[in-house]
Amino acid sequence: QVQLVESGGGLVQAGGSLRLSCAASGSIFSINNMGWYRQAPGKQRELVAAITSGGSTNYDDSVKGRFTISRDNAKNTVYLQMNSLKPEDTADYYCRADVRSSRFGGRYNYWGQGTQVTVSS
Repeated sequence: QVQLVESGGGLVQAGGSLRLSCAASGSIFSINNMGWYRQAPGKQRELVAAITSGGSTNYDDSVKGRFTISRDNAKNTVYLQMNSLKPEDTADYYCRADVRSSRFGGRYNYWGQGTQVTVSS
């Protein structure tokens, strides 16, 4: 089994910054893609940013230039640096990891429990 634990959420004023972390642990042979998603009240969960094991990234247009995703493969951890935060960034943020638990095993997606980000105007 694999667990993802997020941290770093909180309350911040518009224009401020937060850094989210998500550490994966458990039965891990390798992790392919990792990503951050968010879900605002009454809305569907949406992709914010993703990163491959090689470091290639992609971002939702709404966060380009403000958010940066990175990862530490040795620590099985993905980060999301969020700058110039806006009230519309308020949401629960979830990390996802595409994990292979053994050399010849299949790949499965795992999700964290979520961390709340609130941006006040």
